[in-house]
Amino acid sequence: MKLRIKGNSVRIRLSKSEVATICNTGYLQEQTNFGNNKFTYALERKNNGDTLTASYADNKITMYIPEALTRNWAENDVVGFDASLQVDDHTTLYLLLEKDFICLDETTEDQSDNYENPNKTC
Repeated sequence: MKLRIKGNSVRIRLSKSEVATICNTGYLQEQTNFGNNKFTYALERKNNGDTLTASYADNKITMYIPEALTRNWAENDVVGFDASLQVDDHTTLYLLLEKDFICLDETTEDQSDNYENPNKTC
């Protein structure tokens, strides 16, 4: 699970096995250890709703995905989901959850569990 935060946007990218996990178990979590502190980010399936939501508490970001969106997501061609969450009168938080594709450029990162890139040329 990859997390990218920029300004008021949070993006999570998932490998094939991570998409399968969230579809099957409904929960996925990663942690970054900063010595005495830990930063946690999680993806949690919820039974109701029709859009992504999120919360931040106790050094943990949790993005919630409605169960309806996870149905057959591991098997279908839907790349991802996004939403804009109103956090106060003047501020929105953009959320993006998507499948992680194999990079087209050279990288040393293990991408064996990523999805084929649809922009791949033959």
